[in-house]
Amino acid sequence: MTPRLSSSGSEPKKTTGKKTAGKETAKAAKKAVAKKAVAKKAVTKKAVAKKTAPQKTAPNKTAPKKTAPREDSTGASPETEVAVSPALDAGDRERLLAGTHHDPHAVLGGHRVPGGVAFRAFRPYARAVTVLSGELRVELHDDGDGFFSGLVPLSEVPLYRLLVAYEETVQEVEDPYRFLPTLGELDLHLLGEGRHEQLWRALGAHPTTRDGVAGTRFAVWAPNARGVRVAGGFNFWDGTGHPMRSLGSTGVWELFLPGVGAGELYKFEITRPDGSRTFRADPLARRTEVPPATSSVVHASHYTWGDEEWLAHRADAPAHEAPMSVYEVHLPSWRPGLTYRELAEQLPAYVADLGFTHVELMPVAEHPFGGSWGYQVTGFYAPTARLGDPDDFKYLVDRLHRAGIGVLMDWVPAHFPRDDWALAEFDGRPLYEHSDPLRAAHPDWGTLEFDFGRREVRNFLVANAVYWCEEFHIDGLRVDAVASMLYLDYSREPGQWTPNEHGGRENLDAVAFLQEMNATLYRRVPGVVTVAEESTAWDGVTRATHHQGPSGFGGLGFGLKWNMGWMHDSLEYMSREPVHRKYHHGELTFSMVYAYSENYVLPISHDEVVHGKKSLVSKMPGDWWQQRANERAYLGYMWAHPGKQLLFMGQEFAQGAEWSEAHGPDWWLLDPEYGAAADHRGVRDLVRDLNTVYRATPALWRRDTHPSGFAWVVGDAAEDDVLAFLRLDADGTPLLAVSNFAPVVRSGYRLGVPDDVPAWHEVLNTDAARYGGGDVVTPDPVKPEAQGWHGRPASIRLTLPPLATVWLRPA
Repeated sequence: MTPRLSSSGSEPKKTTGKKTAGKETAKAAKKAVAKKAVAKKAVTKKAVAKKTAPQKTAPNKTAPKKTAPREDSTGASPETEVAVSPALDAGDRERLLAGTHHDPHAVLGGHRVPGGVAFRAFRPYARAVTVLSGELRVELHDDGDGFFSGLVPLSEVPLYRLLVAYEETVQEVEDPYRFLPTLGELDLHLLGEGRHEQLWRALGAHPTTRDGVAGTRFAVWAPNARGVRVAGGFNFWDGTGHPMRSLGSTGVWELFLPGVGAGELYKFEITRPDGSRTFRADPLARRTEVPPATSSVVHASHYTWGDEEWLAHRADAPAHEAPMSVYEVHLPSWRPGLTYRELAEQLPAYVADLGFTHVELMPVAEHPFGGSWGYQVTGFYAPTARLGDPDDFKYLVDRLHRAGIGVLMDWVPAHFPRDDWALAEFDGRPLYEHSDPLRAAHPDWGTLEFDFGRREVRNFLVANAVYWCEEFHIDGLRVDAVASMLYLDYSREPGQWTPNEHGGRENLDAVAFLQEMNATLYRRVPGVVTVAEESTAWDGVTRATHHQGPSGFGGLGFGLKWNMGWMHDSLEYMSREPVHRKYHHGELTFSMVYAYSENYVLPISHDEVVHGKKSLVSKMPGDWWQQRANERAYLGYMWAHPGKQLLFMGQEFAQGAEWSEAHGPDWWLLDPEYGAAADHRGVRDLVRDLNTVYRATPALWRRDTHPSGFAWVVGDAAEDDVLAFLRLDADGTPLLAVSNFAPVVRSGYRLGVPDDVPAWHEVLNTDAARYGGGDVVTPDPVKPEAQGWHGRPASIRLTLPPLATVWLRPA
């Protein structure tokens, strides 16, 4: 169809079939650009007839004639060519309408063709489309079904815009199909290899400028899709007119949409292999709607960081050789109703006052169900929108850093939920999950396990770990459910799992993924630490990846590992009535048999104070006074034991009820108007003092991972329910920790000590009156006697308070 042309700024008008002195009409322009098909006269008429036959012509139009090249006032310089129809063929039309076209840019937009430039637009619901380029205006022919086309006598495709008329409005817009791909060869190469360490910069939605035009580039990995379109508020959630192009064999689909900016909602409309369609949230979305809404949100960060000093010194000492006491927080319920920015005004001050070195945030990545506490993630690259936008979360991290507090966060690469708008069978077939149903379904949580053997999936997760640490300045990741990743038979009965290639139960793909993740993160982000929640005796969780252990595997490369054995055994001991404790003394001492097999964290986490397990203080036997005394004694023992400490919110002030995400900690227990507030404040004061003394005493943390940092004084006093040990700094400076887990005072209790310490001074006593104890304290220095005891050349005699831990150091 010949387009209607106008070189003025006025609306295009129909023209007659005559030529003017300085201008050609649309009909004449079409004739002028016709190309002679062949040189030989014998086939000229046949070739011309064949090429011009499909074209629609107005009355009195003739076949193209042989003409000499000429220019018109529009700047056109047509060659002598046989014109072709600019309209799309039936196959392209059908695939675009069905959402199965792999390369819409090849047929839409402006393209050099015989006879000039063919312009094609796909604008469903439009009544008319006009091409604008300088003074040139070309009204395209309506080919039906939202397709418009026209052939213009131009030698090159110009810069142009589209004037699109709808029923009640006219819009002048950029054509998305005139832009080159936004991903370069290096990006595509790294994507194909599965080694794009900043994957979030390539995929997802990114506001950007192309050729001076502002818009958003969209890219998504969907290798099984027959077609992908972008739908959002900007096109009334109808992606028909915005198909994406497939970039070769990478499985990546891409589209730059002019005029779309930050804050726009979007999803990907994917045509699956069976022809059905599904709307999916962007796996790389950096912002989401507030749940239960599920759309992705185009995001551009404008945050300016102020934590340069923190980052400059973060790598001064390895985590296992530095003080680390961690306060675990569930942000939505710590102070219910507060946003990220409001939390930033309260949480740093509270944590700093209590002396914790770090906070650990339960998963902040977006999740649809609040009751999952964040452990069933759908938006791996987006902080939950429940509390604000990504820049608001950055503000919280920044404020914590400026208060001298490190930020760890829980990270969940083991599994993901089955929501039909998220990752499950993302493009119509298993993609992020394993293709083997026995390997895909997680038996405990009704979720799907990642396919760690697929390089693109591994890339998605490794880059995600890097993303949180680089983009949000996170200081470390506590990796959830590592044990479920490492074993093929995890929670599975015989016949429900398939052995690995060596016939074993180890998930070799998961091992390789964890090694790659740790190696990449430690290489890219100085001072970061990774922590494994791993509940088995897997060898080498915190061993370097290049050091092979007795099992034949290299280390997993974590910096620290949760000591689940210590947690289970010690809580079992503390929950027993004191009269029975002497029969279970080994539950407290056994941890030292393996204390240096890994770099450990001692966790009293959220998992231990929910689902009928009771809060920490409620696990303790006895009356209210004894329960608090037991908790205080236990915390003193815990802070002195080799390893880093982690305490879940609410336990620092002896909350009696289990934690609930619905209302969070019972802060009212600290209200001065509450009659028992002093009891709870006393426990919190103890936690503050534990952290203060701990941080000031290198003997308690410098050699956490070396046997030379610990020595038993007495570990076998089961009849007395007493244990005592020394913690030693690198220069030998000791701290003596003594715990009496019996509800009786033990006067004149003799303990062997080194003979090179002239006197010992009590620096902490969990029975002190200010903590709510009986105040059986030793205010004066204690001098050693020459009498040997417990295999040592000297000894001291102490009065041990009931259900208490006492710390002493050289006076």
